[in-house]
Amino acid sequence: MDEPATANGAARPDTGSRAARPTLAAVARAAGVAPSTASLAFSGAGPVSEEARTRVLAAAAELGYGGPDPRARSLRRGRSGVIGVVMDERLSDAFRDPVNVLTLDGIAEVAGEAGTSLLLVRSPLDDAGLVGPLVDAPVDAVVLIGCNVRIDPAVAVLRRRNIPVVAIEADEIEGAVPVQLDNREASRRAAAFLRDLGHTEVAVVTLPLDGTHQRGPVSAEREAAGIAHTSLERLRGVRGVYPSAPAWEAAGSSVEEGRIVGAALFAVDAPRPTAVVVQSDVLAVGVISAAFDAGLRVPEDVSVVGFDGIPVDDSLFHRTPIRQLTTLVQPFVQKGQAAARAAIAMLEGAPAQPAAFRSELRIGDTTAPPPAAR
Repeated sequence: MDEPATANGAARPDTGSRAARPTLAAVARAAGVAPSTASLAFSGAGPVSEEARTRVLAAAAELGYGGPDPRARSLRRGRSGVIGVVMDERLSDAFRDPVNVLTLDGIAEVAGEAGTSLLLVRSPLDDAGLVGPLVDAPVDAVVLIGCNVRIDPAVAVLRRRNIPVVAIEADEIEGAVPVQLDNREASRRAAAFLRDLGHTEVAVVTLPLDGTHQRGPVSAEREAAGIAHTSLERLRGVRGVYPSAPAWEAAGSSVEEGRIVGAALFAVDAPRPTAVVVQSDVLAVGVISAAFDAGLRVPEDVSVVGFDGIPVDDSLFHRTPIRQLTTLVQPFVQKGQAAARAAIAMLEGAPAQPAAFRSELRIGDTTAPPPAAR
């Protein structure tokens, strides 16, 4: 086999099928300029004549040089230009919940304006050590969405690496800037609204209390062992008005999960509540569907309150005149924006202020006084 040849015909060793990446220095030599001039020609900054810029770009095209290696630039700057986002759910589940998507939209909007990229980091629930997914990620800052105290060891490592951490709707995490929602107070307001309508038999359908995806009645022991901050805060809010309200845990936030739990709530041989406080809108739609299947009318026989304020497809209520769910509307996009601003502020050496948001009770077509009060 003939040896590879250089442009002037001289033989050179075959270094393999994968050619070495052209360097900026090689481009500078080919263009007859200093490496610093070639660098400025690519960056668009600094005083470089148009003639020199043209020679540099022509030499780069001939050598197949696409520009400075971003990895090298990141090493020089000491930054990756990336904010990591971690959700306290497996990624395969996280994007089935519109709330996660809308919160991420808020983060992405602010990060994009700042020229920062996002990296979705594998959830600690996917890692037995709870540390690896965060510690090894090439990020400048991390935003946690709904993460619980089990993530503390990973956060401690991030803080030792001087990586800023922002926590959205998480339990108190040392060293993390909090972005909170009034989950407990909002749920208390929803329960008080039902109380004022005359309801005394009220049940709660909760989001998962941990990462085990259990489903069923919530015992005192199960509640005490729970670690999901948002779920527990919303449950505590209802219990502030209805201390003995029975709770049922869903295995996730989906219409089907709401339908399964609702079927148990409305079983013929079970005491039926006249109102149900549900911890997400998609779960609430499933609970309403289960009520229909049990021959109940909403809101005439049972009232349902959701949480989130996401758009609900009217076709889901096609069997009734319901067009709007009574729910607690939360500012998910604004939460994401606040978290991204806090992360970017810390990267720029500015103080990052905690943020707190309030949910608003929106009265829809799914609540009314209990049957005995009409």
